Parts: sequence; structure tokens; C-alpha cells
Amino acid sequence: MLLDTASLYYRAYFGVPDSVRAPDGTPVNAVRGLLDFIARLVQDHRPDALVACMDADWRPHWRVELIPTYKAHRVAVETAEGLPDEEEIPDTLAPQVPVIEDVLDALGIARVGVAGYEADDVIGTLTRRATGPVDIVTGDRDLYQLVDDARGVRVLYPIKGVGSLQLTDEAWLREKYGVDGAGYADLALLRGDPSDGLPGVPGIGEKTAAKLLDAFGDLAGIMAAVDDPAARLTPSQRRRLDEARAYVAVAPEVVRVAGDVPLPEFDPGLPSAPRDPAALDALAKRWGLGGSLQRLLSTLPG
Repeated sequence: MLLDTASLYYRAYFGVPDSVRAPDGTPVNAVRGLLDFIARLVQDHRPDALVACMDADWRPHWRVELIPTYKAHRVAVETAEGLPDEEEIPDTLAPQVPVIEDVLDALGIARVGVAGYEADDVIGTLTRRATGPVDIVTGDRDLYQLVDDARGVRVLYPIKGVGSLQLTDEAWLREKYGVDGAGYADLALLRGDPSDGLPGVPGIGEKTAAKLLDAFGDLAGIMAAVDDPAARLTPSQRRRLDEARAYVAVAPEVVRVAGDVPLPEFDPGLPSAPRDPAALDALAKRWGLGGSLQRLLSTLPG
């Protein structure tokens, strides 16, 4: 089980009232909400391995070089070249992220992030390396591109908390979008995504993109059709795709998650007991983690 950790703690932050606070009055709604999420996931799905995948760089420079608008609207502070820009994060969420990291480390839940890459890329690499089924837990539809029935890779998309999850497999994708997992990245590329600053191809919406992929197989097939006078494209589709060649040439590298991230050595096994009980006890008292932490501890196999 691979957690898109930032996606989940954002959902916890907005889903759990900020009246949930530590003894000193500091909000811990994202911390406790995430712990409750993980407890429910472990209880319901019993993974033998669990990895909290992190954004070591939420807006990698190599993606921005290709498409400068990539996540540009979410930049709070631009930093020196080579360092990640600061992301706009709610004031009461930012201080909770280090607490989340400390608690996961004390529990012994693997936490993996790699400089220059997003959590999506870590998830993509771990999925590629996996020798058995993979459940990806995320509120980000970008990861639908990894769904693969043949390999047992599916996305668990929270609808309400994590007690109500949309189990996304290839049948669901075909019914909803008309594509399989491999085709979803091309669909997203053509359609665009304002939330990520991806312009897409003007005039090519989701339904048109799905029809083009059905007719021509993939992005390469669509662009080959643009150069084929006999291909069944409308004049406006042909013109729009032709005008978008520069975008289409670079967008795949931005939209598709990396599968070759140089990961550190780590133990993905679900811990049977906390790695550092003393540190965990101190964190529980300092931040008032109470029942949320106890619920998670009760689900561990030990």
C-alpha cells in the first residue's frame, strides 16, 4: 500500500475541525486525521507493506523547465535555482507537517521522498518495482495512469474520509473516461489540468480526447493522424492539434509519473510495534494525539 501522504493530510486538514488541538492550543487536525486514515486503511485492507510517499520537491525544476506554468499558481515564494519553491500552504497546516513526519518515523512506518521528485514519482517507481498487487491511496486523479489490472495495481480514491473509497480499476476507468490506465496520462495531457497549471490542447476537452484516443490508440497515433490527410479528424481538431505541437512534444514528460527514481534503502514492512516507543510517547503527550494514535497502534500486527 502506497500513500500519497500530502494528498491525505490535506484531506484530513480540511475534513477534521481545527478545534482538534494539542494541549498548548496548536491545531493538530491534520496529524490526527492522517493517523485515523492510516488506521482505517490498515484495518480494512491489511497490507503487508505500507509506504508513506512524500513530496521532497512538490514542483520539480525539470518539469517547470518544460512547462513554466506547472503549478505556478501555487508558488508562495520563489527560491534560488536548485532549491524547491515554497508552496502556498494554510498557515495552520504547515507546522503540522514536521509533526506528521516525526510520528511516522517513531512508529516505524516507511517514509520515502527523494530530492527533485514528487511523491507521485516515488509511487510510480515503487509500483514499477512491485512484484505483487499494489494499492495506491490518493485523492489525486493523476495517479490513475498507474492502474493496471494485469499487475493488480489499483487506486483507492477517498470519497468521504477513507471509510468510503472508490476502487479504481481499468473497468471503472473505461466506464468513466473511456481509457485504461495507460491511456489516462494521454487523456489528461490533451484535456489539461488547471489545478496543475497544464494548459492542454485548446478546444480538446475530455470527451473529445477520449474519442481521439479510441480512434488512434495513443498520443503518438493522434499526432501521426494530424499529418495524414486521410485520417478522420475534423478541420478544427487537426488545426488545434497542429498548433499545439510544441506543448504536445514536452507535456508527456511532465504529466507521466517517473518510474526510475533513485530510491534510498528502506524497510516497507508494516511494523508490528513502534520503532521508537519513547519518542512516540513523548510526541503523543506533546501533541495530544490520544485516541487517533491508539487506534493506529491497535491495528498493527503485533
